[in-house]
Amino acid sequence: MRSLQSVINIVLVPALTGLAVALAVLLWAPDLLTSDSGSGAENSTGLVSEAPLADGMTTGPVSYADAVERAAPAVVNIYTRKVVRRKTHPLFDDPFFQRFFRTDPQPNERIQSSLGSGVIMSPDGYVLTNNHVINGADQIVVALHDGRDVNASVVGTDPEADLAVLKIELENLPYIQVSQNKHLRIGDVVMAIGNPFGVGQTVTMGIVSATGRNQLGINTYEDYIQTDAAINPGNSGGALINAHGDLVGINTAIYSKSGGSQGIGFAIPAAVATRTLTDIATHGTTIRGWLGIEVQESSPQLLKALGLPEALTGLIVTGIYEHGPADKAHLKVGDILVKINGEEANNARRAMNQIAALRPGDGIDLEYIRAGKTSSTHAIAGQREAHPAADAE
Repeated sequence: MRSLQSVINIVLVPALTGLAVALAVLLWAPDLLTSDSGSGAENSTGLVSEAPLADGMTTGPVSYADAVERAAPAVVNIYTRKVVRRKTHPLFDDPFFQRFFRTDPQPNERIQSSLGSGVIMSPDGYVLTNNHVINGADQIVVALHDGRDVNASVVGTDPEADLAVLKIELENLPYIQVSQNKHLRIGDVVMAIGNPFGVGQTVTMGIVSATGRNQLGINTYEDYIQTDAAINPGNSGGALINAHGDLVGINTAIYSKSGGSQGIGFAIPAAVATRTLTDIATHGTTIRGWLGIEVQESSPQLLKALGLPEALTGLIVTGIYEHGPADKAHLKVGDILVKINGEEANNARRAMNQIAALRPGDGIDLEYIRAGKTSSTHAIAGQREAHPAADAE
């Protein structure tokens, strides 16, 4: 029979040694006891721990207060007053006949007030808003975030894009920073700042729901950012900003059956708005390119009648302005435009916006089909005069 000392040497000493080593590891190198494979580790319970974020992925900010604080001072409330004259027969205004028709004559004029929003774009007082906010106004008052208010003058308007440029004369004006990233992505966080229903400056948040929205029937030129950030009456002309507080759009319209926000709002992209501002401030009007054609989107029925493949997409030239750029480039009625400056020409509104974005004198490469054969030509953009034809370029 083994002695007590032998049992201690064989059993207890190794056990105590193991405990001492484990204690040392726990105290000085606890990381050795954990396992991390880089894609989620399984613990003793069988549950897999959360995998780390992939390279380039970051979590969003907990608060957007810094972005709002940066942009909000440049967003203004706009109040307009318009004198509305009552139409009456001249006899009703004659004091003699008034004795027979009424004992308490009504005034011939009344003041109609409305409200909207705007964005200060520069330290010298240029303000962007929607044309429908100030259209027909006899007085325009701009109220700043810091409590100041001042009368504004109209520098110029662009009704076809529903934009207007105002000017205010004040010192130490805040102004907004315009986003340099012209490629908004669906899902980007955006915030709308304005004065809905006249309750005061309000911020709502959402995401970019879509870009390049057109064919809405709102204006001649449509290239809208769609967002679910709540936009209500009074928000028109206000700022749509990104998570950094930079301007990405001018809030313009909503789709609503009730008159309130239903999660479908539209904003004019900042690039379009700032270009209009520059044109109006410099030239007094918006400068747009012009090709001098009228087009119709192709359909299988039209293509079949022309003896062309029904799957072909393009814009059928239905009219050409004499001595215009397209006429000088030898396009003819019946030609089918398939590419404009290398881009597919299958949407009349998109093609109109594409040409309008050019400057007079810019080149336009055109690819077209005539009598079943593909040809190309080069035109020089002219300057488009304002007119209501929606599908004429």
